[in-house]
Amino acid sequence: MNSPVSDLLKQLISFDKSLSQPVYIQVSQQIINAIQRGYLSKGNKLPGTRVLSELLFVHRNTAVAIYDELASQGWVEIIANKGTFVLFPEENATKIKASAASINKAYQYSESTGFSFQKSFHLSPTTQSSEAKYSINDGKPDLRLHPVHQFSRWYSAAMKRNTLVGKWNKSNESQSTLFKTQLCNFLNTTRGFHIKPSNIVSTRSTEMSLYIVSQLLIKPNDIVLVGQLSNYAANMIFQQAGATIITIPVDENGLDIEYIKTHFIKNRIRCVYICANRDYPTTVSLSTERRLQLMQLAKTYGFAIIEDDYDYDFQFDGSAMLPMASADANGMIIYLGKMGQSLFPSFQTGFVVAPDNLISEAKNYLQLLDQQGDLIQEQMLLELIYEGEIYRLLKKNVVTYKQRRDALCKQLNLHLKDIVTYNIPSGGLAIWLQFKTKVSLIKLAKVAQEHDLLLPKTVLYQDQNNCAIRFGFGHLNEDEIEIVVKKLKVVYDSVSNS
Repeated sequence: MNSPVSDLLKQLISFDKSLSQPVYIQVSQQIINAIQRGYLSKGNKLPGTRVLSELLFVHRNTAVAIYDELASQGWVEIIANKGTFVLFPEENATKIKASAASINKAYQYSESTGFSFQKSFHLSPTTQSSEAKYSINDGKPDLRLHPVHQFSRWYSAAMKRNTLVGKWNKSNESQSTLFKTQLCNFLNTTRGFHIKPSNIVSTRSTEMSLYIVSQLLIKPNDIVLVGQLSNYAANMIFQQAGATIITIPVDENGLDIEYIKTHFIKNRIRCVYICANRDYPTTVSLSTERRLQLMQLAKTYGFAIIEDDYDYDFQFDGSAMLPMASADANGMIIYLGKMGQSLFPSFQTGFVVAPDNLISEAKNYLQLLDQQGDLIQEQMLLELIYEGEIYRLLKKNVVTYKQRRDALCKQLNLHLKDIVTYNIPSGGLAIWLQFKTKVSLIKLAKVAQEHDLLLPKTVLYQDQNNCAIRFGFGHLNEDEIEIVVKKLKVVYDSVSNS
């Protein structure tokens, strides 16, 4: 007699071998759906791979692939010699070488212009060249997790579509409506929005989104409030727009809203820039109470809120708090986000969510910067959203990144317990490390280079009150995390004893 679970799976599961999507993916998605709907409960034992293969009339290797896929996303636990058990995941190529041909040196190109031009005093390069094998960044994802082979097929299919040239010849508005519709559906489902295509514009990156918004919003000498340490890239964009940046204290509950009330008057502030889900760089979340206070203050004082939700997708413990913008009934919040962060940068997209009138102006500005757009990127993302692939990839990567966060915490406790303090963030790809005894972080970075470890200046925070590093771990696997933490311990000991 079949077990109840086997009978249930036999009733629920069906697949089509003629589809391009592999059978093991079709079946695993249906099992996930059964778990989400409550048909399968936590702790239920699934049939063995041999039984499953007989049940579904598939090869046993396909049954193994089904369970491996479920395990990689955190939906099941495979225990050797015991079986496979249902879980509930915690929410919350060849190089091309250039020719060595000599360039005609009869004329030397000028090193400077023969005319004057306006120099920027705010835009300074943040990238650092280094030969170091290991590095710490500010919380970027691991591009090695990008599904190269799948994307090669999808990209090739998109390029071969007969309608592609026709779409490029149409207006930008008509060619991207379907993509925006799917993006709206995705955001409405995952972030609690109630938006339509007229409320969104997609860009190449969050930085481009913020640049466009700042050009529309800020006039010279307008006051922009940011968190005490804030995002260096955002600060440069605001300064380039002519803003006067004023920093606001940040504590364990996020941005200090009372400080704004007591130090500023109505109509004096132009906008407040905030990373409500996880403050950059400290990873502190803005409390529910302060979110409500800030939204009410924005309405009373007449300033805009720019909500940069740069890592909403990377939530490990519990559920991510919905964006403030999802509860904005007064049109005071401009929401910035990014989709596809676990993909190669060319497949990622930034977006702005705001009231219709601002989005209309943002589209006009985008025409000047990026009239061509990227139809292939939009077509692929559209299909990824429609087929549920973007969600599947995200779930798999979140499981991986949570394991890396926990591995980092374990290594920090083993090697730096007496040196640093930190709070375990509920999500995101970085941890805020504060040194108990202050050392020169510039010297620390210099010595780290000698030990094959790059500490970019963008992750170092040192002033009268801070001696800290924003330790991004997403790009490191567990073995690399162990190596980097051990190197950091050696480097710290060298600097502190010198």
